[in-house]
Parts: sequence; structure tokens; C-alpha cells
Amino acid sequence: MKSGERPKLVRGLRQESRRFRLLVIVVGFFLVSLTFVVISKPDAILFSLNGKLPVEQAPTSILIKQKVNSPPDTSRKTSTDALRGDPRVVDDEADVRPKGTKGEEESRVLSEPDPTSGMTELTPNKDGGGRKSDEETLGGEGKREEGEERGHAAEKHKVTLPTVSNYTIHDSEDTENGKQDDGTGSDLQGSKPLCDFSNFRANVCEMRGDVRVHPNATSIMFMEPAGSQRDELWKIKPYPRKGDEFCLSHITELTVKSNKVAPECTKYHDVPAVIFSLTGYTGNLFHDFTDVMVPIFTTASEFNGEVQFLITDMALWWTIKYHTVLQKLSKYPLIDFSKDDQVHCFKHVIVGLHAYMEFTIDSSKAPHNYSMVDFNRFMRGAYSLGRDTVTVLGEYPKVKPRLLIIKRHRTRMFLNLDEIIAMAEELGFEVVIDEANVSSDISKFARLVNTVDVMMGVHGAGLTNCVFLPQNATLIQIVPWGGLEWVSRTDFGNPAELMGLHYKQYSISVDESSLTEQYPRDHEIFKNPIAFHKHGFDFIRQTFMDKQNVKLDCKRFRPILLEALDNLNP
Repeated sequence: MKSGERPKLVRGLRQESRRFRLLVIVVGFFLVSLTFVVISKPDAILFSLNGKLPVEQAPTSILIKQKVNSPPDTSRKTSTDALRGDPRVVDDEADVRPKGTKGEEESRVLSEPDPTSGMTELTPNKDGGGRKSDEETLGGEGKREEGEERGHAAEKHKVTLPTVSNYTIHDSEDTENGKQDDGTGSDLQGSKPLCDFSNFRANVCEMRGDVRVHPNATSIMFMEPAGSQRDELWKIKPYPRKGDEFCLSHITELTVKSNKVAPECTKYHDVPAVIFSLTGYTGNLFHDFTDVMVPIFTTASEFNGEVQFLITDMALWWTIKYHTVLQKLSKYPLIDFSKDDQVHCFKHVIVGLHAYMEFTIDSSKAPHNYSMVDFNRFMRGAYSLGRDTVTVLGEYPKVKPRLLIIKRHRTRMFLNLDEIIAMAEELGFEVVIDEANVSSDISKFARLVNTVDVMMGVHGAGLTNCVFLPQNATLIQIVPWGGLEWVSRTDFGNPAELMGLHYKQYSISVDESSLTEQYPRDHEIFKNPIAFHKHGFDFIRQTFMDKQNVKLDCKRFRPILLEALDNLNP
């Protein structure tokens, strides 16, 4: 080898060596990068590009600020609330079944991410009560870039609810129309607050957009778009007895909040949701209607059955008793909050029920101006009752007008029932006697009530069955001694008239009360019964309801029945 060629060969070998090492480095880097991409979640990379946090960068603890929008103090009651706010006023023979008090949350802290689920568990801190744990995924909103596809290439999909742990893809009519939606629904909600606490009877939250309901965490989250200034957090007990601390102590408190992070959706719904509670005073016939049936009709009727009910504090026996009505209002199986671990996604959610005065609907405020006439018509339809209006007197000469007397067995009983029946039959009525209580077959009793033209009874929950009366029928309420006229009219008189019924109220005299057997005639309880109301409800109940029966003065009462007959004339 020539002396000049050796250095050239050495230099060539060195260059080849450097190229080889460079190739090894490039290939090695490529393999490492490929391994990282394969092992890592690709959606985490996507969300990093969109300014969202990947799972690996999620902070181990995030303190969620509690900013509670509190309504004005509603804990104070008027003097009448003591009478009409308790189930015992209208029916001491009913079965009221409250549940145990649920713990209230003061604050919560996000704990370490769960590597198996890709979600972060929300648990109460040592200072909070917290009924259930919450699972939240640190995800983001934001649009997916058009053109990205997952799944089968032949199908058109759109990411509506992006999360950190994986893509959530859902078919949408908007996709077929070429529209893209970021899922926040911010245009639908606008600047309207999530909740309205201005009603004296009930608090209600209503959200339109991307709403996620997590029963296990007793939370409802309204997803906000990036850059939104909305910062709302509300605490609500979805039972329409606002200010009644005893009642609400048995109701699970829910958290409604606007947020930019939330658990991923595990179940999608194409219909609105209505969330409400079934404890409180349910089990009392009057409260079954004034606290649940009338409010849920007012709230859910507009959806024509296309609505999902989610129930906190489930009372299975109650849903069985009223399954006919519930199935008319919703075509979907009930969801029990206490037994559901899904994260439900809706576009429209109502938390709480619209409620107004006792056993009534304020048509000026109700959705679609629903009224008690509508409710009366709905109840007749739900139970397939045959009569929409009373039979005109004399239209069928051989058919007598029917009078139903609600019989009681323990309190506020008619002591001279046979005498009352004889008088009514003398006036031309066909008299029917029956008892309405919590164990009654409501469907069977509804059919009976719908066949009569007049219904009468002493103040009590049995009079609630007037919802099954045909239009233009008459309800007669006997008011016991004790200054109970106002509450009696509020509970049954006003609702009856708003339903399109005739209403007569008969207040008994001292001589018609069994209290004369317990107190001397010159006792203050007969001279000024209203003065005893200051002693509170327990005294009122024990004195004027539990220990009082009625011996009706048939001569004095006779004109009331004659007026009921006149109402049957056109």
C-alpha cells in the first residue's frame, strides 16, 4: 500500500464509524419515541396540544373552592306554616316515613389519581361530611379538529365529551347536518344562573348544555367552555318544603356547580332529566300530592313522557303505589341515586320540582301555564276514569246523584254517621261510605271517587282524593272546632275551586264538637280557640285533631247538601 493511501483509508473508516454511530442514535431515538407513544395514552398528547392537562401532569391534590350562592333566609315560618307544613295537620292516620339525615359537605379535596381507571377520586377532607366519593377526570372541553375519526371508517362520529383517559365518541344529528358543537351548550344557558332560589316554596336548578350527573357523588356539573367567567356552586335539597328544617333534614343534599373538569360520561341520554327526592313527608296522602304529584306534573308534563326521572332518597313502596302516574309522566325506568354508579350525560337537567302554594299550581308561573284543571284532567286520564263531568240532575230520571262520605276510624270521626246517611238519602242522594288511607288501593279508590257527584268529609288527607272527581262535582269539607278555617281552605278549598270543582266549607259549632265532653262550656278553648295556637302545633294537633270527633247537626248542615244538589242543575 502506498504511503499516501493509508491516511485516506483511516479517515474513511473514521467517517464510516461516525455515520454508523449517528444512524444507531437516530434509530434508538426513534424506537424510544415509538415505545413512549405506544405505551402512553395518545389522547393525553392530544389534550396537551389543546392546552389541557394529561394524566401524568395532573396535580395530586386540588382544593375545590366552595362558593355557595345562598338564598335569603327562609328558615323562618309564618304562623300558618306550623299548621299546613306538617303532614300531621291533614292526616294523622297516614304513615309518614322519613329517612335518616344525610351528612352535609363543607369542602372536598381531589385525591391521588387511580391508575386503573384513569380518573381521580373525589373524597371529603377531614373537615367535611361527604356522603359519597366522587370520581373526576381532569379533562377539557374544546373542539376536536374536523376530520379526526375513530372506530369504523364508514361511520360518522363526533367527540362531544372529551376526557383525559380516553375519547368519548357519540353519534349526533348535528354531525349529519355538518355542524360541530363543543358540547358546552353555553349558547343555550347564556347568562342565566344555574339555579333559582327566589321561590318561597321550592328551589330549582335548570341547566341546558353539557350536564353531567354523578349520583355516587351527589353532584350535577354544568360544563363550561374555555375562557368562561361563570363560577357557580349551589347546594340544593330537591324536595319542595323550603324552610322546613325538620323535613329537609331527611333529604340528601346535592351539589350543582359549573366546572371545566368532570368525570367522563359513562351513559348518554337523549332526553331531559328531572331530579327529585321521595322522602320528606311522603307516605301521607296529602303530602304525596302537594309535595310530589302536583309538582312533578308541573315540572315534567311538557316533555310528554320523554324525560328521565332520577330519584334521591328512593322509596320503592311509593313508586309501586304510584307507578301508574309515574309511567304516564316518564317512559323510562327510574334511576335510584343511592344505587347508581354511572356518570350520566344530559343536554337538559332540572334539579328540584316547581311548586307553589299547597296543593295548587300557579298558572301564571308554571311552565306552559299549566293549571289545576290540567292536573285534574291528567289524573283522570292516568287512571282511565270514565267521567269527565258530573251528570246533570234529571238527565237520567232513574239515576240518583251519588254522595261519597269519607269515613274515619280513629280521629275526627262522625259520631252520628247513620243520621247523616238518612238525611242525605231523604234528600235524594245515593250514599256511598268508604275510608281513604295510606294503605288504600289508589286505583280502586280513584274509580269510586270518579263515580260520585259530591264528596264530603272532615278535614284530613282523605279529601285529597278530590283530584279524581269529575268536573263540576262538589267537595264539602267539615272543619273541626279550633280556628282551623284558614288552613282547611288553603289545603283543600282553594285547590278544589282551581280544579273546576264546587266547594263548600262547613265549620262545626261548639255543640257539634266532642270537646264539650272534655272541657266546661265556659272554658277558654270555646271562647277563644285561636289563642291556643300560640302553644304550637303539638298542642293544636293533640287538642283540636287527635282528641276531637264530630256530631253533625243535620238540621244545620242540611242546606249545604241542598246547595250541592243545586250545583248539579245546569
